[in-house]
Amino acid sequence: MSTGTTLVCLPFAGAGASFYRPWQRLAGDGLTILPLQLPGRERRIDEDPYTDAHAAADGLLAELRDTLGDVGEPHRVALFGHSLGAVLAYELAHRLTAAPGIELVRLFVSGSPQPAEQRARRATGLPDDEFLARVNEFAGYTHEALEDPEMRELILPTLRADVEMHENYVPGTDTPLPAPITSLRGADDELVSRDEAAAWSKVAGADFRPVELPGGHMYLTESPAALLEVVSGEIRRGACEPCA
Repeated sequence: MSTGTTLVCLPFAGAGASFYRPWQRLAGDGLTILPLQLPGRERRIDEDPYTDAHAAADGLLAELRDTLGDVGEPHRVALFGHSLGAVLAYELAHRLTAAPGIELVRLFVSGSPQPAEQRARRATGLPDDEFLARVNEFAGYTHEALEDPEMRELILPTLRADVEMHENYVPGTDTPLPAPITSLRGADDELVSRDEAAAWSKVAGADFRPVELPGGHMYLTESPAALLEVVSGEIRRGACEPCA
């Protein structure tokens, strides 16, 4: 079996696969970055975005299997998702545990409370300006493209769909995930508390570790190298545990 691991990356609300592509330069040997693309953005801009997380996870599973192909031996796969991407990664992880030809080595959930916990304040359904203000308040981050009126008109429908998908999400199962989980959080995150991030332990059926990195909710935009060092270390640690 190959010792290399593919880190499958799922986007936060409004983001596309291109956000993760620069990570390959930072990933080092043994880790391949594979961003999956949701419809409604970038090369799939003409497709209707998902508004249901379970339909999205089904589509992501099909895209992943097509991308990995069949090489006759199990693919070592880890999943990473931030915010919306965390719950999509969690749903995809449950699907992968039953998928032949794939070994799920670890789930990395970032900037997210555990799946059954929903935000009290919502942005879905608000008028455009209020919607964007609340999304920016939640994230502590705004994409510069939203400052351009033409780009804003192009991006807004997908961002709205993503936020609706996230805010209406209900876990597809209450069965603990039979794979290790690492919950990642920016130490200064004002949206997701330390206790909320640590509560992912409730759905972990194997090893669980909470990890904090410097920064706020969008820490991964500022220090991807530090994040990938943690990811690589967690994967190596998990691979060594059976030999200990």
